This record gives sequence, C-alpha cells and structure tokens, in this order.
Amino acid sequence: MNKISSRLLPPLLVALSGLSALGHAAEAPVSDGTPDSINARADYFRLDNDYVPPPGEALHHYTAGFAKILCSAVFVTGLDPEDAAANVGGFISPFNQRQHVIDTRIDRVRQEVSLLLPDGVTRTARRYANQGCVTHPLNEDGIAFTPSVVETNLPPAHNTPWPMGDVVSEDPWPGGVDIERVQRALDVGFGPDEARTLGLVVTYQGRVLGERYSDEVDIHTPLESWSMTKSLTGTLMGVLIQQGEYELWQNAPIPEWQEDPNDPRQAIRIGDIMRMSSGIMINAPSDPDFDTSTYADHFYLYTGGVDSYKFAATRPAEYPPNTVGRYRNTDPVLASYLVRLAVEGRGEDYHSFPQRALFDKLGIRNALIETDPHGNFLGQGLAFMSARDWARLGNLYLNDGVWNGERLLPEGYVEYASTTAPAWESDGRPVYGGAFFWVDNDVADDGLPPAFFMRGAGGQSTTIIPSHDLVIVRIGKYSGASAGGAALNEMLPLLLDAVPQTR
Repeated sequence: MNKISSRLLPPLLVALSGLSALGHAAEAPVSDGTPDSINARADYFRLDNDYVPPPGEALHHYTAGFAKILCSAVFVTGLDPEDAAANVGGFISPFNQRQHVIDTRIDRVRQEVSLLLPDGVTRTARRYANQGCVTHPLNEDGIAFTPSVVETNLPPAHNTPWPMGDVVSEDPWPGGVDIERVQRALDVGFGPDEARTLGLVVTYQGRVLGERYSDEVDIHTPLESWSMTKSLTGTLMGVLIQQGEYELWQNAPIPEWQEDPNDPRQAIRIGDIMRMSSGIMINAPSDPDFDTSTYADHFYLYTGGVDSYKFAATRPAEYPPNTVGRYRNTDPVLASYLVRLAVEGRGEDYHSFPQRALFDKLGIRNALIETDPHGNFLGQGLAFMSARDWARLGNLYLNDGVWNGERLLPEGYVEYASTTAPAWESDGRPVYGGAFFWVDNDVADDGLPPAFFMRGAGGQSTTIIPSHDLVIVRIGKYSGASAGGAALNEMLPLLLDAVPQTR
C-alpha cells in the first residue's frame, strides 16, 4: 500500500458503509469497462430519485456559451474574434450551433460580446476585472455581485529567476540530458498547423527545459484551459485542508444537504467529491448512458446564468458515494462551493483567495478564474493561465506539495491525487484519481511510465511524470485537439529518451 497520511486514507469499512442499509447484496456486478457492464453496475447501486433536466432552450444556452467564449478569447487571451469563432471553445458552444447567430457585436470599450438569435433573444457576456468574462442571465444585462480587482504581491517578473519569475537559468544541464533531442521532441510536440498549439512548455527537475509558442501568444498570455481548472480547484481545496479548514475525509458541509436529517447526501465526503465519486445526479456527456434528448446539466453549469453553487447543491443523489465513478461537473462545482464557504466563513475576500494563498506562492501573476453572475468561481473549467503557470502548478505536485520550503498541500495529498479512485477502479475504468486528476498508473504497451494529469477539453493538458521529474504542458485551440493530442503522444517517448530517469 502506498504511504499516505492516516488523516487522508479512510478505512475500508468507512468506504463501504451504508450499502447494507440501502438494501444492497454483498457483491455488485463486476464491470469490465464496457458501457453495458458499467451501466449494469450503476443500476445495482442506483437510488430511487428522479432526474429533472435544466430549464430553458438548448440554443439559448449554447449561444450564452458562445458569447462567453468570444468574450474571453478577445478580452482575456487577445485572439482574433473570427478565428476564435471558428476554432475556440467548442465544448460549451458546439461549432454547428454557432451558425444560428444572425448578428455579432463586439464592444471593445465595454469589453462585451452580444449575439442575436432569429427569435429575438440576445445572449451577452462582459469582462469584469479579474473575474474575467461572465455570461449574463437570459434577458438581463448585468451581474449580482461587485467585481473585485485582485493584485499580486510578487516582485516584477522580468528580473526574477524562474520559477518565481521569468528569468530562466542558463546553467549547463546535468549529464544525460540531450538538448538536441529535447529540441526535436519539442518540434514534434508542437505539431503541424492543424494542431493549433498555442503553448508547449517542458520542465525537468523544476527547470524550464524547452518551450514553444504560437505567434499569437507569449509566456504571459492567459489561455483557456477548460477542465485543467478542476485540478486547480482540487489544489485550492488542498490548501484549505493544509490550513486546517477541512479534513479530506470529513462529510462535506454543503448547507443544502443539512436541512433534512435523512438526506443521503450527508454521507458524501470531500474526498469522494474530488474523486468524481459523489454520486450526485446530473446528465453528462461522458456518462456511458448519456441522454442526448435533453440539454446536459454538465454544460448548464457554465451557461445557465444561475447561481451554479446552488444548482449543484440541489441536485439529488443517484448513487451512494464512493460506489460509482462519473465525470460530472457537479463535483468540482461543489468543491468550489466549499472553497467559498471556508474563505468567507473566516471573514476573508473570496475572489483574491487563489492569488494570495496559491498563486503568489508559486510565482503566478496573470491567472484568473471566471465566475457565474453571482461571483462564484466556475472551478470546473474556466481558469485562464499561461502555459508556464500550469507548469508551475504541475511542479508543486512533483515536489509533493512543498514550494520554497513551505508545505502548501497536506502530507499525502499528492499520493491521494495520483492514486486511482476506488469507484473508477471498480467500474473497470482505472483512469481517475483524487483532487480532480487523471491517472495512468499502469505501464501498458506504450511503455510510458506511470503519470498523472490535469486535462481539459480541446486537448489541454499538464502531464506529470515523477520517474523522470518531468512536467509537460500543452495548450491549444479547441479545433486542434485531435492533431494536437497526436503530436503530444508522439513527443512523449522522444522526450523520455532525451532525459535520464531520476527516481
């Protein structure tokens, strides 16, 4: 068994508690990872609760997502609007739904995007200081919170050494590092034009080994990262656990779950939520039984223009916690809710918490996490950080949660993040860990060593390979995901051959 803090590792009895009380037999069906077997196992655990789809029309939601995507692309990342409309953010706004927009207005003074539909509905998004671009609720032209300006306490980056600044060491690399092979690997990893890679950064033993950028961005440009943000949310939760605000295996103190003493959601632990194993019911596109006839809650948590924390907290339980693994945005939204409850509960400013408690510690100056109209961080997918900043975060995990001699994450937390979640293992899909990280702990036919990952739609990724002290960040435009992913996969073995194993 991997060594991990006793505070972080629940007894098996706790992990399985409650199943007999729910009327389940001793053994659940075995899943081999196929959709039918996964669904059969899920049916065994399913609770008697009804699903209610999100309100509103799908096209209105898709267009709200499109307005936000254009707003962020233009006013956060600085991309050309026509290029962004054709290539960026196809996740919450499918490209084939954008053709319905009959008028696009980009107001560079107000930093606002307005999109008109044939039925007369206009969806808008506007940039609000460090909260980035926010989707306005339907038929509304504003938000329900006061925007905050978040400032860093870091010194200027241009004369500060990496990783706390921009100055990269020119010291010779240790023996065994083949720089020419590294450069060839980077060329391969950046990929062809159709990969539409924006940034590629590789660090080795904490130093920048090499990087490549599109002409459209630089080392400071905040880039859309989608679900890599989930791992950032898991990191913020880890910081709060280290600070003593929470324990990983305590029952999650979501206020809406405490109103009824018989609410089964009271059994959900924080550690279950961050393993995508809470059992909360929504409709999500990665579900093996995804229902395409309704607009997915998974998207609605981005586009609904509602209080996303309240929406997630009022979804019913579909399975007992820690029994079924499902990749659903309710879990990182609930974790973000817990972050807000803890920070505001001790009288601190919520919007500046990531900067002062994490970003300033790591040398990150230009990051932001976008919010819903109620000021809630959309921690499931709307952080904007540069490729170098994601590399900094990856190195925090490579360093076991310690940075400049200070422990930011609890002892054992990185082990929790990089260990396969039991519910996903039981589902025959050993691909998800803790703290919202993906994992690959088997040495398969590709011969690659164990690794864990932050991953996002459109081919965004931060790959952490402990055996070689490597962190690889690749971020690009959504439409280049297939070619970009292929280029990254081709690069990895070349890169591993260019540096020696360290652990």
